[in-house]
Amino acid sequence: MKAHDGMYIGGAWRPAVGTDTIEVVNPVDEQVVGRVPAGTAADVDDAVRAARAAFPAWAATPPAERAARLTALRDVLVARKDEIAETVSTELGSPLKFSQNVHAAVPIAVAGSYAELAATHAFEEKAGNSTIRLEPVGVVGAITPWNYPLHQIVAKVAPALAAGCTVVLKPAEDTPLVAQLFAEAVHEAGLPAGVFNLVTGLGPVAGQALAEHPDVDLVSFTGSTAVGRQIGATAGAAIKRVALELGGKSANVVLPSADLAKAVNVGVANVMSNSGQTCSAWTRMLVHRDQYEEAVSLAAEAAAKYGERIGPVVNAKQQARVRGYIEKGIAEGARLVAGGPESPREQGYFVSPTVFADVTPEMTIAQEEIFGPVLSILRYEDEEDALRIANGTVYGLAGAVWGDEAEAVAFAHRMQTGQVDINGGRFNPLAPFGGYKQSGVGRELGTHGLAEYLQTKSLQF
Repeated sequence: MKAHDGMYIGGAWRPAVGTDTIEVVNPVDEQVVGRVPAGTAADVDDAVRAARAAFPAWAATPPAERAARLTALRDVLVARKDEIAETVSTELGSPLKFSQNVHAAVPIAVAGSYAELAATHAFEEKAGNSTIRLEPVGVVGAITPWNYPLHQIVAKVAPALAAGCTVVLKPAEDTPLVAQLFAEAVHEAGLPAGVFNLVTGLGPVAGQALAEHPDVDLVSFTGSTAVGRQIGATAGAAIKRVALELGGKSANVVLPSADLAKAVNVGVANVMSNSGQTCSAWTRMLVHRDQYEEAVSLAAEAAAKYGERIGPVVNAKQQARVRGYIEKGIAEGARLVAGGPESPREQGYFVSPTVFADVTPEMTIAQEEIFGPVLSILRYEDEEDALRIANGTVYGLAGAVWGDEAEAVAFAHRMQTGQVDINGGRFNPLAPFGGYKQSGVGRELGTHGLAEYLQTKSLQF
């Protein structure tokens, strides 16, 4: 049991204003493993005041010094990487190996990339008789989800700090323990008081107070499209900047020239990764009619191997939601070829790795984000039909294309989505990530992620 009774505000741990708490439950065995304060609007106000007070000095800190602080933070995270992995496995239910290789390693790499960018990025340039300066936006309210809890924290906090902004973080209530660990790392790394602040709490209370706070200059939110709309509306009324990374229903397009077995096996692995709780997961596999049944057979065989290899979904509500979608797929006429709505274990929030065939583009499971280990396989007639299906949702976050490289690249150019992997392209922490359409506004990672936290000023001479 990890019990925390304070908020990290102004460089110190302070008691919460209220007495309510949030219990953290291990999704594997449904046991309470931690407890954190349920922050109030008053806690948020204290944190924003601390961030505002710290902003002038941090914004004036030379980029090289900010880079040094971020390097120190990265080094602390490296030293605590095993603790990070164990913490995420405890509160998210992720298998320990996946937590080590992804939940711990990826945010460490991202933190390192922004330490380097802070030192090398051109924050000033000449254009004719003008000097163009890139200056920090101000106080950032960062609201993060539970599916990649530390990665999403670092992907917002590191570029904000590199830009010279100060931050108030409200992490997801299901996975707040790794956020507490991150605050400890910030303190150990010696960042100035108030530059980073942590308030744990519920979204409708602490999250809403942070998004609405008049002294927050930018809200960076990752989560559902529905909540993103609310935050966007609130920010719009205040003429406040937002960065929104929202839902996805990404297409994995297998062209006839592809290595079918590889495309299908990697595609299934992508969907099952993190128990399907990945906004960019390739949850729609599009296969040419001549290869369709072979692909279905390969996918069913591949999915069967994940029964004992993936962890649970995050909580009972999410388990019920995913199982409801599986039942909806069956009711609408999709062919179940692997898995199903029955829970594979008596204890824990587990969902069977599930594959549907004979899915048509208008079906609910082909249109809505499920956020669980569920793959829909759709048949297409020709390339134009595949493009119509791939672009035929309200989302546009990620995707994949397999086949002859020139053909795959040409197809990817016409996809309405923010990121496309060609023939299994590897994750790149410097590549911008973000969505088209209702998948969001703005980008994370690399120089494009840094740009979200900067504003432009020109001086004429």
